[in-house]
Amino acid sequence: MNWITNYVRPKIRALVAPREDIPDNLWDKCTSCGHMIFHRELEELLRVCPNCGHHMRIGPERRMEVLFDDGAYEKIELPQALADPLKFRDRERYSERLKKARTKTGQQDAIRVGHGHIGSQPAVVAAFDFSFMGGSMGLAVGEGLVTAAREAARRRAALIAVPASGGARMQEGILSLMQMPRSVIAVQMVRDEGLPYIVLLTDPTTGGVSASFAMLGDVQIAEPGAVIGFAGARVIEETIRETLPPGFQRAEYLLEHGMIDMVVPRSELRETMGRLLGHLMNSPAVRGTAAQPVAAATPAEPSKVDIAAEESDQSEAATAGNKEAGKKDKEAERASDG
Repeated sequence: MNWITNYVRPKIRALVAPREDIPDNLWDKCTSCGHMIFHRELEELLRVCPNCGHHMRIGPERRMEVLFDDGAYEKIELPQALADPLKFRDRERYSERLKKARTKTGQQDAIRVGHGHIGSQPAVVAAFDFSFMGGSMGLAVGEGLVTAAREAARRRAALIAVPASGGARMQEGILSLMQMPRSVIAVQMVRDEGLPYIVLLTDPTTGGVSASFAMLGDVQIAEPGAVIGFAGARVIEETIRETLPPGFQRAEYLLEHGMIDMVVPRSELRETMGRLLGHLMNSPAVRGTAAQPVAAATPAEPSKVDIAAEESDQSEAATAGNKEAGKKDKEAERASDG
């Protein structure tokens, strides 16, 4: 019995018991095609499926590492916004939802702002975190966008917004909807300084976010396959009672219909952004130099046709004058004879 207890039973337990030292996150499954990808390979590919090219969602920190030169940037601290201003409660208190989201993500809210260089050009990036309550826009997000715009103006840098959001945050009611015009004002602050404003649309960009600052970029870029729209496709189909075309609200569909300027794979974003900023940041408005005045056009010498037409007009005018003078002389003679 000792042999069975001391040797056989431990061997059997070692074979059937789960290994505690093996992590359970070594493999990721593509949400589009179901392909299994080793986690290191997936990170090297910037979380893009090597089988179908599906662009998986990434957090704001990884997003900034992808965009900024050498992945180096300076985090910009955001002012503290009022938490739970309406004391909202549905199935649980809004304050409790905020605590859970902050614990899960390590972020204070659904936006992160950083400053660095893209293509050696100064840039301020405001990136959303979809894992924080669906990237919904509330007071804190609105404050983050305004802060990003002010920093861009102060540093004479381009502003790049990277939305990934389901829209306005319903727990903040009308206060969340007020962030829509507020975000538009933030964009205008950058434009008033003559600085570029670029939007990188990622999956998903919907609701009040797509109805405000997300569609106001000087250049509109989207990642492949990103869902971009206001209402969901199912809601639209139920409302209009028609079947929507294939690919509706996808980045490629919007590009085909002129709603965005380009669809760029994640691996090419930094290069594309750098090339765009190289052109936009070197404009006279950004450099602070006035455009050269256009020289006044030198009047062209009249052609022979113009001279002939002018002489003809003068001749006709003289003939008409002579006829008028002759009529007046005749009328004067008749009057004197009478």
